[in-house]
Amino acid sequence: MGRLLCFSPLLVTLLFQFSYCMLEQVPTPPLPILPLPTYSQLKWQQREIIMFLHFGVNTFTDREWGTGHENPSIFNPSALNTTQWATVAADAQISLMILTAKHHDGFCLWPSKYTHHSVLSSPWKSGKGDVVQDFLDAASAQGIDAGIYLSPWDKYEPRYGHDVAYNEYYLAQLQELLNKYENVREIWFDGAKDPKAKNVTYYFSEWFSMVKELQSCINIFSDAGPDVRWVGDETGTAGNTCWSTINRTSLSIGSPHITAYLNSGDPRGIDWLPAECDVSIRNGWFWHKSESPKKLSELLDIYYNSVGKNCLLLLNVPPNSSGLISNTDANRLKEFRSAINTIFHENVAESCYIKVSSQRGDFGAENMLDSDHLWSYWAPKEHDNEEDHWIEIWGKDENIRRFNVIRIQEAIGLGQRIKEHEIYVDDKLVIQGTTVGYKRLHRLHGDEVHAHVVRIRITEARGVPLISSIGLHFDPFWHSSFTMA
Repeated sequence: MGRLLCFSPLLVTLLFQFSYCMLEQVPTPPLPILPLPTYSQLKWQQREIIMFLHFGVNTFTDREWGTGHENPSIFNPSALNTTQWATVAADAQISLMILTAKHHDGFCLWPSKYTHHSVLSSPWKSGKGDVVQDFLDAASAQGIDAGIYLSPWDKYEPRYGHDVAYNEYYLAQLQELLNKYENVREIWFDGAKDPKAKNVTYYFSEWFSMVKELQSCINIFSDAGPDVRWVGDETGTAGNTCWSTINRTSLSIGSPHITAYLNSGDPRGIDWLPAECDVSIRNGWFWHKSESPKKLSELLDIYYNSVGKNCLLLLNVPPNSSGLISNTDANRLKEFRSAINTIFHENVAESCYIKVSSQRGDFGAENMLDSDHLWSYWAPKEHDNEEDHWIEIWGKDENIRRFNVIRIQEAIGLGQRIKEHEIYVDDKLVIQGTTVGYKRLHRLHGDEVHAHVVRIRITEARGVPLISSIGLHFDPFWHSSFTMA
């Protein structure tokens, strides 16, 4: 017994060392690099394409910006059917729709108790209708989330021009909307305003705080977030460099001097504020009889220059004066979704060999080919004595099957990291890129490409790069003669 007690400290030490070694063999994820997205921001990013619906008195006056003097009697759609709107969205696999509850003209699509300039004073449904409620009900029935736009600029309201009085009015309408209509997933604020309009200081901080108090899961869009930022243009085009990070203290809503900063973001930014690209399927935001939807090739260019550059695409599809989305627009939207599905339904890389520069624990190359594009990823070793990190995609036969689009996605749940990358096809440099983020799409010149090997080099990053997904795809609609921003 004495000898056993004598050896017990040694035994304890050996057991501790053995247990510690066993723990060391379990691979752990690398540390995140701040800032990080919230749960709501991650869900928002995965939507990729959402839908805007500009509808109001402008639909009946053939204007883009109303005067504020419109008679509510002109709002009388003969066949308004929000179920048709939601069906069009569902057919295009849209998961979020945003309605202009009030545009700059001040006319409200819900029966607000704070103004008579609304559907209350219109002949539609004898003044007893509520477009916002119908819209939310129709979206919910299709399993689609809903959002609203409430214009800060109000050309009708007489309190506009008086800071306190107007901000009280605006906050009253915000409370009315968010108390009455539940489960709003995005709310839109902008700084659009005629330079000749009356000067008003918007109490954005109070507005944003009230929104979060009433519905905490909502994403707030504006030039300065706090959850989603404007991309800086209305063409659906993000910068070739586009960070989801930015410094909110450098942003001022409505300022014309921040568009370039909004377009590119900031690698030193301390705020996670991803960009939303807004553009209309037609030239105008509201429906005009004289206009037609954009060509499919234009919409695909927009997709590559928004979703393909780490952004979300907000595509406006305006209902017409009957209260329906025009068949031409609905068919073009459906054609657009069908084309995207055609391009990306097959990943040629899945039938290839994947080689990587190094591997951290179990975070191997196979993770880049599964269906989880957030939390399953390849991670290289942090100290592998390599000048850069790389991925090679090798054809199992003599050549990789045809492709002309290369897709790279980062595991943004642990931060956006890649600053610069290069792509080689059979040792020929074909792409010199910068940021990647949630998704980066590169279209290659030539109708189709055949190669032995595709090599992706990460030449500069904030920490080790974490790649959640890679893909080689064939776009039959792409011809290199098209112009890509």
